[in-house]
Amino acid sequence: MKKPVKLRSQEWFGGKDKMGFVHRSWLRNQGYPNDYFEGKPVIGICNTWSELTPCNGHFREVAEIVKRGVLEAGGVPFEFPVMSLGETIMKPTSMLFRNLASMDVEESIRANPLDGIVLLTGCDKTTPSLIMGACSVDLPTLVVPGGPMLNGKFRGGEIGSGSFNWQIKAKQDTGEFSDADLQEAEIGAARSAGHCNTMGTASTMATMAEVLGLTLAGASSIPAVDARKKVMAQLSGRRIVEMVREDMKLSQILTREAFENAIKVNAAVGGSTNFIIHLQAIAGRIGVQLELDDFDKLGSQIPLLLNLMPSGKYLMEDYYYAGGLGVVIKELGDLLHQNILTINGKTFAENYAKAVCYNHEVIRTRANPLNPAAGIAVLKGNLCENGAVIKPSAATPALMKHRGPAVVFSSMEDYHARIDLPDLNIDKNSVIVLQGVGPKGYPGMPEVGNVDLPKKLVLQGVTDMVRISDGRMSGTAYGTVVLHVSPESSVGGTLALVQDGDEIELDVERRLLHLHVSDEELAKRRAAWKEPDPLAERGYVKLYIDHVEQAHLGADMDVLVGKSGSVVERDLH
Repeated sequence: MKKPVKLRSQEWFGGKDKMGFVHRSWLRNQGYPNDYFEGKPVIGICNTWSELTPCNGHFREVAEIVKRGVLEAGGVPFEFPVMSLGETIMKPTSMLFRNLASMDVEESIRANPLDGIVLLTGCDKTTPSLIMGACSVDLPTLVVPGGPMLNGKFRGGEIGSGSFNWQIKAKQDTGEFSDADLQEAEIGAARSAGHCNTMGTASTMATMAEVLGLTLAGASSIPAVDARKKVMAQLSGRRIVEMVREDMKLSQILTREAFENAIKVNAAVGGSTNFIIHLQAIAGRIGVQLELDDFDKLGSQIPLLLNLMPSGKYLMEDYYYAGGLGVVIKELGDLLHQNILTINGKTFAENYAKAVCYNHEVIRTRANPLNPAAGIAVLKGNLCENGAVIKPSAATPALMKHRGPAVVFSSMEDYHARIDLPDLNIDKNSVIVLQGVGPKGYPGMPEVGNVDLPKKLVLQGVTDMVRISDGRMSGTAYGTVVLHVSPESSVGGTLALVQDGDEIELDVERRLLHLHVSDEELAKRRAAWKEPDPLAERGYVKLYIDHVEQAHLGADMDVLVGKSGSVVERDLH
């Protein structure tokens, strides 16, 4: 017979001394009965609800449903808040605060009498930040994704929240949209609770959580307002209590094989490039070795099976009705590690063996993919010694091999000031280079890599150009955009040395990003380069700038990598 698991919470509640009295007595002002403190698994429900995070605005109700499941399984639920990262609201960029939120999660879990954790995630950074923080403590943990919005509706057609945003400036420049048109689209684009309804970063992160084995099977693609989402939340509450009794920790689930599966499935669904930076950070926290090159080696030849914006036509609601993620996993078959463990105690093969596709236009087969090889491509060259990335499924095929003169913007402010000037020396063959938007330089590595094209070229009918930066791109976006250039310009990477007119060569097939400037000239420029002044003198932002790692390492902070924790658990009383 298996020995009962020693509950961590009993270190707080099990004592018959003064501190046991203290820990129990104050909680009793909430009206809890005796049996809440007598050896039941205590479950922390980590909630990122906030009225400033619209994607997570329904999480109060979700938390109550999870509690119901916890109570049914004989556990004790305690809901607690952590910093919520609203992608659409926060300035300068929510990415600046991902690591801070992960610290909040880690220390909130570590400091409290919790045996198991349920993470309520939705908006882009809430998923990786919560998983990162939980990894650093390594308790039994599962994820409840908030779910995507219903399809956007506009004048008899459908629009994707996020992907439609990147069309707005061009439609304004050409006069296609009036203010009234925009307002009508604005109202119809986000018409229910939930996160973006495209395969943007939020849906990519939910997919990642399920593929890593951290959700109940099928949880990631259910729309937020579908009643089946509530069922999944209640069942998750039941399951976390069982996980505590089984002592099933994150480190048992998050193996190297699980990360490899995640890379391959991300390619098959056309997931966000942000996936790279977040998956690496999670791997770093749990202690799995994951290199930038792994994303190319493992994922670049995987067929794109999902016909979903921004790489395809449909939206998340259609994806769920077509069968959801289980169909993709089943279709990939032997390309994945099918025997890995997931949080429900079953393997991939067991979880998805009965998945059925109801619409092969939305979810393609391996024999008839949307794109035969569409995963992330990792570029190398003198312009990105440590690597850069591009998403071929979102790019223009004709620009995947291109050479043109650089038009350089030293910052986002410089870009906004000059991009629409009539006398700007730029044409469709130019390469837009944006500096100063990397992890340290902005700071926070904003989603600006897919900058809008100059108005004068839009009016000429130009729809895409090669754009290169040390920043990121929204998962809802598209275009021939080279991202995550490392080292970034603000630490003296070669990107900082590019000047107007320099010839830049992009050759995705050869995985090449090359600046056609001699080594001697680059040495002269580097000698003359001056490091930018510090962007912060105090507080979290200074801590972030001093400790954030480069993009090719996941942009976590060096003091957070690993699982050791900041303080050993001890009672000082």
